[in-house]
Amino acid sequence: AVLVDADSGRVLYGKNETIPMAMASTTKIMTCILVLENAKVDETVSVSAYAATMPKVKLYVKCGEHYTVRELLFSLMLESHNDTAVVLGEYIGGKLLGETGKISEHTGEESKAALHRFAQAMNEPNGLDATETLTLSDGSTLEREHHTTAKDLAEILRYCMKTSPQRDLFLEITGTQDYSFTENGRFFQCHNHNAFLQMMDGAFTGKTGFTNKAGYCYVGALKRDGKCLIVALLACGWPNHKTYKWSDSRELFTYGLENFT
Repeated sequence: AVLVDADSGRVLYGKNETIPMAMASTTKIMTCILVLENAKVDETVSVSAYAATMPKVKLYVKCGEHYTVRELLFSLMLESHNDTAVVLGEYIGGKLLGETGKISEHTGEESKAALHRFAQAMNEPNGLDATETLTLSDGSTLEREHHTTAKDLAEILRYCMKTSPQRDLFLEITGTQDYSFTENGRFFQCHNHNAFLQMMDGAFTGKTGFTNKAGYCYVGALKRDGKCLIVALLACGWPNHKTYKWSDSRELFTYGLENFT
């Protein structure tokens, strides 16, 4: 856990805040900002066969369908859809590789190559538990797991809301309660799962996450009384303790509001 002064970056409270841990879908804040910084929201994206195979939670996109970047970003950040994360990651990765063809025509290997390029620019795009096996020069292997630290996660959110040239769009998306759209003859409704936006006066952005390995995770920000604070929580309980992240966030934000100037 960590509590950070968003204006200065100062750590006001930390508990194991520099220990690498799985962070589930809180990853998607970096996915989102990287997409916003490399594409315009009105650009149209096609869906590959690979992206359509992603596991739940998902939008259930189908190969060959088309969506705007804006629609996919709301799906990504409000509902935390994993297929959406891959569609966006593949699109930006392809851009960074200089591709000019349609993503829907990607082979499985081409999809993975584009996602690898995207991952080089940030990390795995959707937050699902993942392990990469690297072969070293001496022939030995090294396994790297998808992870961050609570302190780094808070710093990532701080960048998204304070420093990025696309911070206004990021805050608009993550602060939206409901978003609906119609594409490919289908209607979609996205509801923001960051319930803390309604739990404490001044809360304005954030992202939840959960996998069996990571447990319940949360990163969010609150602005009140001339202060702007960020909380990041990793491994904050497992089922049936879904509400621990909310009570811990409230306690940490209250601590910051009452004890620091």
